[in-house]
Amino acid sequence: MVSLLLLFMAIPQESAAIDQVDLIEVNHLYDQQGRHVIDQLIFWDWDRDRFQIRAWRLIKSDSQLPLRDWNRGGYVCYWRDGQQLRKVYAPQRCETWTSYDPEVRQRELLPLEQRAELSRVR
Repeated sequence: MVSLLLLFMAIPQESAAIDQVDLIEVNHLYDQQGRHVIDQLIFWDWDRDRFQIRAWRLIKSDSQLPLRDWNRGGYVCYWRDGQQLRKVYAPQRCETWTSYDPEVRQRELLPLEQRAELSRVR
């Protein structure tokens, strides 16, 4: 038993990129005929007088959905983002069903190259 514990402790643990945002949105996008298009996570930061999108990711699995974080309060998303392990915390979450893409619409206010994006560990 002790040797199994020592072996587990010797395995290097992968570092996760950890971010804090002000709001995690679970968005379900539908086209004008009411057909489902995509599900996405949108990460928002509060900036003076409005929310601005920091980043977004397609939802590929229910395991990406924000869960209540009883230890820190608020919510956390935890998933593998390409080769990067990622955790994103937020004090609040919302879920929306839209016939327009909020992420694309926000590009008119803040171009992609001006977004803060999520951090990287590598």
